[in-house]
Amino acid sequence: MLTKPKKFTKIYDDLKTSILNEEIKYGEQLPSENDLVTTYKASRETVRRALNLLVSEGMIQKIRGKGSIVIYQGVTEFPFSKLTSFKEVQERLGIELETEVKVLEKETAGEVPNVREALNLSNEDQLWHLIRYRKADGRVKIIDEDYLVEAVVPNLTKEIVADSLYNYIEQDLGLDISYSRKAITFEPFSEQEYEAFGEINPPYTATVRGVVHLKDMTKFQYNVAKHIATDFRFVDFSRR
Repeated sequence: MLTKPKKFTKIYDDLKTSILNEEIKYGEQLPSENDLVTTYKASRETVRRALNLLVSEGMIQKIRGKGSIVIYQGVTEFPFSKLTSFKEVQERLGIELETEVKVLEKETAGEVPNVREALNLSNEDQLWHLIRYRKADGRVKIIDEDYLVEAVVPNLTKEIVADSLYNYIEQDLGLDISYSRKAITFEPFSEQEYEAFGEINPPYTATVRGVVHLKDMTKFQYNVAKHIATDFRFVDFSRR
């Protein structure tokens, strides 16, 4: 005897299918909770359970006053389970790593077309450009390169970026960092990597590129993190 699926599962499956089939595209709004309650003859709690499941899977973002917005952008994305600062990672793992700030400067978005396009900026918009080396036992383990929208993240100093950029954004500026889109590629060393990492065999990095959004969907950060490929391990959690 087959068991009838729970109503929240039906709502979740229908909405997810619509998103995956691009019937509801990136940036578009899902039907309102009231509409879903009427359509499925379900309680508001049941509808919210289905929507919260889509939120947890990175399919939608709930925005006060706007409803549920699709943030899923296709199967080419590489999913990451959490968005954490480097300092938080250190504290959680109980490791001591040093941060060396190599570059902290301002640029116009027009000077970096790929970043300008990724963050939907104009040529004249101002960016912070920073490069930080993450070191263990005196050796560089990660090269972090960031571009941040200066209008969103003002008044950066070397002290701030050497300590915790995200702590400054959330605690001092009072902004809500929400989610990111990331992709991993494996790339041969350039001069920058040879200078930072030295002679490594094979000379490849695991390079993680990502765009980070605030809770209101504002794109404010473009990050490139380069790890020594042989030291890199990605761990994620998946549920069938």
